[in-house]
Amino acid sequence: MSAFEARSLFRSLLRQSNQFAAYNFREYAKRRTRDAFREHIGESDGRKVQELMQKGLKELQGMKRQTVVSQFFQLDRLVVEGGKTGKQTGNRGGIVRQTEHGWD
Repeated sequence: MSAFEARSLFRSLLRQSNQFAAYNFREYAKRRTRDAFREHIGESDGRKVQELMQKGLKELQGMKRQTVVSQFFQLDRLVVEGGKTGKQTGNRGGIVRQTEHGWD
């Protein structure tokens, strides 16, 4: 496996991580990918590199399935994600949410 293929897998994993609907899953997947590649950056044993690449490809396939499922569930954006969410905006640009008991 070449360095090009390893970088390609890394980029594919990060790109797929961004497809998660939920912020926490997105950030966890990106952090886990970066940590795994950092941990093995100096690996020179060809057999071990091959095993790691195969493991990464399996992770990518699993992540693809998980991101499709996660997109079925619409979640409100978290504050850390930025942007406004809610059913409609109020008078002064505030967010008004509809609750079970009426309007907030």
